[in-house]
Amino acid sequence: MFLNRFLSQTLLCSSSTDTRPFPDYSPKKPTIRDSEFAHQITSTIKLRRFEPLPRILKPYESKFQSNHLIWVLMKIKNDYGLVLDFFEWACLRRDPTLEVRSIVVQIAVASKDLKMARWLILDFWRKPNLDVSLSFTHFVEQLLYTYKDWGSDPNVFDVFFQVLVEVEMLDEAMKFFDKILNYGVVISVDSWNLYLSRLPDNLHGCWKAMKVFIELPQVGVCWNTASYNILIHLFCQLGKIKDAHLLLLQMEFRGCIPDVVSYSTIINGYCHIGELQKVLRLLREMQIKQLNPNPCTYNSIIHLLCKMGKVVEAERILREMINEGIYPDFVVFSTLIDGLCKRGNLSAAYMLFHEMQRWRIMPDLLTYTSLICGFCQIGNMIEADKIFHEMCGRGLEPDEVTCTALIDGYCKVGKMKDAFLLHNQMVQVGLVPNVVTYTALADGLCKSGELDTANELLHEMCGKGLQLNIITYNAMVNGLCKAGNIVEATKLMEDMEVVGLNPDTFTYTTLMDAYCKAGDMSKAQELLQRMLDRGLQPTIVTFNVLMNGFCMSGMLEESERLLKWMLDKGITPNAITYNSLMKQYCIRNNMCATTAVYRGMCAQGVLPDSNTYNILIKGHSKARNMKEAWFLHKEMVGKGFSLTPSSYNAMIKGYLKRKKFLEASELFDEMRRQGLIVDKEIYDLFLDIKL
Repeated sequence: MFLNRFLSQTLLCSSSTDTRPFPDYSPKKPTIRDSEFAHQITSTIKLRRFEPLPRILKPYESKFQSNHLIWVLMKIKNDYGLVLDFFEWACLRRDPTLEVRSIVVQIAVASKDLKMARWLILDFWRKPNLDVSLSFTHFVEQLLYTYKDWGSDPNVFDVFFQVLVEVEMLDEAMKFFDKILNYGVVISVDSWNLYLSRLPDNLHGCWKAMKVFIELPQVGVCWNTASYNILIHLFCQLGKIKDAHLLLLQMEFRGCIPDVVSYSTIINGYCHIGELQKVLRLLREMQIKQLNPNPCTYNSIIHLLCKMGKVVEAERILREMINEGIYPDFVVFSTLIDGLCKRGNLSAAYMLFHEMQRWRIMPDLLTYTSLICGFCQIGNMIEADKIFHEMCGRGLEPDEVTCTALIDGYCKVGKMKDAFLLHNQMVQVGLVPNVVTYTALADGLCKSGELDTANELLHEMCGKGLQLNIITYNAMVNGLCKAGNIVEATKLMEDMEVVGLNPDTFTYTTLMDAYCKAGDMSKAQELLQRMLDRGLQPTIVTFNVLMNGFCMSGMLEESERLLKWMLDKGITPNAITYNSLMKQYCIRNNMCATTAVYRGMCAQGVLPDSNTYNILIKGHSKARNMKEAWFLHKEMVGKGFSLTPSSYNAMIKGYLKRKKFLEASELFDEMRRQGLIVDKEIYDLFLDIKL
């Protein structure tokens, strides 16, 4: 670990433990005439202090010099208000020397006006064309030279150090510390915390921070909780979360009590790398120490849970946050809304969207875009349009991401006219369509069978300097396959490789599906082998495509072998895999084999879906196994699934053939109540019974 490596290196402070005294202040002695002149000015500004200085000092301006300023300040240094007024008057005539500036800084600090002292130092470093190295040396010398007689308040060194840090003169700040350490002065921990917080978030900054952290306690600096928090934050920024956690553990051992910021920073670090269990352990530690998580802690956890797809748990954390009296901010709501949208839970996202506004937190462009993307993904373009217009009505201008999401949604539901209309509006308002925008349009055109138009669009895209990506090519391959043009789709896949893009699992699966539907299983298997040879891992969709192809071609032995191979390799089939096989056995009236496949499916822990039940019910009804069909119907309804019209018709026909007229009649009435279409054959059978 980084921290252990560093601690193993002993870094000793090079400064001497012997301290030297501050120098005596010995200004230039005034002549009798200069002394009288300084006395006249002093008397005038004291006696007429409520009158404007420019007016009362007008007679003295022509003879006034820098040394006069110091001699007058010596006489009025205990009258701080007068010092500032006189210094301001003098500065309007000529720029003060570093000696004068240092004197006024000392007086300001002695008068507890640290703000003025800071401004006087900062004002100097803002001067243009400064020789930083030379100016730094001179300023430090003058500060030490004027310290003993003009203020003797060590806070002056803290102020000077802080200003050096604020103006990013970190090396000079360290040199200054080494210099004043010789005089027995130690910079305060608050000043060092400022220094630590300004170090760059890189490895060099981290090493520098650790060096300071280890060496300074040897000269009297006592680190506090804020110091540890800065270092913990620095480690987390560099992704060294374990080192940050180690510092947290060391804090109490060294007499510093971790606070909510300490824990929150490390929790945020672990959230970024997806370590949920460690986050939960830290939360338990906080509870034991009676530290309440802050909004930052909650937001980090909510963000992690959403990223992991655990949106229900994320929403529970939000409710816990509100119950604790912590008001969620914009980031918390937006993170959770985005997570819900990505999981397809649009109703919960929409409710949270309205709740957010009840808290008087106004959604921004990102929040609206999350909702628009969510509704577009499920094809609900009415709601997507409504939110888009509400967003524009609030004065929020859509960007490329928002418009592209809406264009993609229109393309998915076949509204190509609306998609191109929005594309044109984008261009008119100065938004630049990107490769994702063109890919969405090309995909929509391909799905609509407009392959020539899609090709023209892609040529336009290339003409604008945009590079086709794997998603664009896959959209075109998919469109060509759906149009039955497998030869062109294969050629396009070869073109991908020519331009340096390797076909992915989706590309191969799309082509395999096309060959399977065309009944050319040998080509589909060839593609699978090529895919495996290239180190690409098939997905469950790939296997389902093959399974469906074998079944559609009547190659049930190959289907069974594929299923066995998947199980042997530890690849878990899903309901779709089993459904293809069961459907084919049902078509062949082999209900024994169908039942065996179904039992194997349940044994693997794969839950049947609506399609599974409908396949089984139709198969058993056709075979007149009405008890099995009845039981399956009851089970599927209990799970919230519904019979399809064809399953209703099959069950009614099965009951009628079995002379179960009451059961058939009940299903018939149920079907009509639901507005489902009944086969003519069923009507004829009921008429025959009545006759």
